[in-house]
Amino acid sequence: MNSFPKLIAFDADDTLWANQPLFDDAEEELRLLLKQFGSDEQINQTLIDVQTENLRLMGYGAKGFMLSMIEAAIRLTDGAVRGTQIQQIIDLGKELLRFPINLIDGVEEVLETLSAEHELMVLTKGDLLDQESKLARSGVGQYFSHVEIVSEKHEAAYRRILSRYHVEPADFLMIGNSLKSDILPVVNIGGQAIYVPYHTTWHFERMAETGHPNGYVQVESIRDVLGLLQALR
Repeated sequence: MNSFPKLIAFDADDTLWANQPLFDDAEEELRLLLKQFGSDEQINQTLIDVQTENLRLMGYGAKGFMLSMIEAAIRLTDGAVRGTQIQQIIDLGKELLRFPINLIDGVEEVLETLSAEHELMVLTKGDLLDQESKLARSGVGQYFSHVEIVSEKHEAAYRRILSRYHVEPADFLMIGNSLKSDILPVVNIGGQAIYVPYHTTWHFERMAETGHPNGYVQVESIRDVLGLLQALR
C-alpha cells in the first residue's frame, strides 16, 4: 500500500460478521443425520462433489448449499433418504437464512471511524436476497454508501465495478478474509488490498498463503486497518 485510497470496500461474510461457522455447524448436523449411510469422510466428500457440480448453476449462498445437502443425502442413501430427513435438511437451510448476525470484534469501531470521512462500500458475493438480509440484520448498513453484490469476485467483476464508480484500480482498497476472492484479484488488476484472515475458511475459498511483493498487507485484526490507513494519510 503506497497511497490513500479513494474507495474503500469491505467483504461481508467472515470479514464483517461470522458466517462460515454456521455452515460448519450445518455440515456437522448433516453428518449426524446421515451417519448410518457413510463415514464423516464419505459424507464430507460427497457434499463437496455435489457442491462442485452445482456452484456454476446455483452460485453461492444458503439456498444452493441447502439444495446441495439434499442432493448429497439422496446420493449417499441411493434414494432411500426419508421425507422427514429431507425436511430436517430444509430446516437447516432456513436457519442459515435467518441466523442472528454476530459482528466480528472491532468491526463497528472501524466502520464508524472510517465512514465519518470516507465513502465505504460492501462488496460481497452470493445470493442477492440473502446478502441484503444479512446486511440489514447486521446493524451496520448505515456506514456504507454503496453495496455491490456479485455472483463471483474475479478480476473482470472488480474492473466492472471500478469502471462504474470511475475509480482507478490504484485508488481502490479491498479488505477481506479470502485470498482467492478478496485479495489476489484486486492485486492482479493493480488495486490495493488488506488481508484479514478468519479462523475458518470455506473449502472452496482455501488456498495456500503466498507472498505477493508490494501487493497486499496482512493484518491480525480488522482493528489494524485503522492504523494502516492513518499511516498512509
